[in-house]
Amino acid sequence: MSKSIVSIGKYEKPFESVKKVIELANGLENLPSKAKVFIKPNLVYWNRHCTIPKWGVLTTSRVMEDVVALLKEKGIEDIIIGEGIVKENPKDKETAADAWERLGYNKLIDKYGVKVYDLFDRPYEKIDLNTGFKTNFSSDALNADFLIDIPTLKTHAQAMVSLGLKNLKGLISVASRKKFHNADPVKNLHYNVAQLANKIPPSLTIIDGIYSLERGPAIDGKSHRKNILVASSDILSADMVGAKLLGIDPSTVPYIIQAAKDRNRPTDLSDVEVVGEKIENLASHHEWDFKYNDAGDLPLPFQRAGIEGIKYHKYDSTMCTYCSGVNGLILIAIKMAYRKSKPFDKVEVLSGKVMTPTPGNNKTILFGQCQYNLNKDHPEIKELISIPGCPPSKEDIQNALQKIGLRVPKSFWDNLDKAPGWLMQKFKGKPEFEEAFFQVK
Repeated sequence: MSKSIVSIGKYEKPFESVKKVIELANGLENLPSKAKVFIKPNLVYWNRHCTIPKWGVLTTSRVMEDVVALLKEKGIEDIIIGEGIVKENPKDKETAADAWERLGYNKLIDKYGVKVYDLFDRPYEKIDLNTGFKTNFSSDALNADFLIDIPTLKTHAQAMVSLGLKNLKGLISVASRKKFHNADPVKNLHYNVAQLANKIPPSLTIIDGIYSLERGPAIDGKSHRKNILVASSDILSADMVGAKLLGIDPSTVPYIIQAAKDRNRPTDLSDVEVVGEKIENLASHHEWDFKYNDAGDLPLPFQRAGIEGIKYHKYDSTMCTYCSGVNGLILIAIKMAYRKSKPFDKVEVLSGKVMTPTPGNNKTILFGQCQYNLNKDHPEIKELISIPGCPPSKEDIQNALQKIGLRVPKSFWDNLDKAPGWLMQKFKGKPEFEEAFFQVK
């Protein structure tokens, strides 16, 4: 039985480095002539109000242009770049348009004649991925002749790693993304992610590791300059190698375990041929988990700050992307406004789709519509404080925090749109984090 080929290369020169790693993997060997090619970058989040950290979070525009240029060199004319960027308001057209402009995608349109789509404005098809529900999957991706998947090299707070398979989640609708984070103990997030490649056309996975990210997938993760590129025509093999480069054993990653089981494959790379650079020469340990106390009911930063009287249970895989972003906002607000002289009055915060109230608490916050629907009538709740919505609104968060005695400064809420820009401070004076990688000349 022939082994799957995965190539590893160092990013050294524009175009040449990407071309080399693809050719080492025979990555375009199955590319039909005159093919319709769909390219899926990882643009998990964008903010049009301020500059955000992009390194390791977003696929570099450098790699995107190199891939497009290589396709054009091979005579491919029909090229689509598509992504469904997470937005608070599904009707928001400005965020994606701003991303295309500032990341240079509009220049790719002018320079190479590609098409760039916000997938939320494009048609979806209902397909059966064996998840227990029909998934709304991008019609443009399904009907392409060839798909190029370009994730970044990052860890993920729920999925452990976010690489080729996980990046395909951006090809499904908002409603389907939420269903992926369900309460089914078997067909859960990890199982569902493992199914994402089941119906896609022939593909090439290119992991953009010019920058890596730990404790991802978002802009609050820790970025590293790595100059690593990975390529393979086998998406699972690419992900197993990517995990190893992040210092994580693929046999511990639930979605990789499931995907390997489905394909009757091992997770020890024994059926994978790695060419180019050696994994052991480039791998480095990347944290993926956010640390909580031993009981799992208080983030370690809260414990270190002396925050008392609250149980803020650790998130689980049932919390969807949209509540995850809001969850981080609540944690920041609590830590900022807490006063040691006024401990909380036995408050419990529950999220996701499976957590239930525990005895002995005076106030219970049900965060998110799913949690509210699950526990609004639970007999253990003495005083219910709901943060409904899918995702919850800023106003409902404010009201809930006030009910547990927190007065968050008005300036915090007024400047939320620009708050992600504060994270840029940690990159000052670090020339290895170059904006040029996210521009097209």
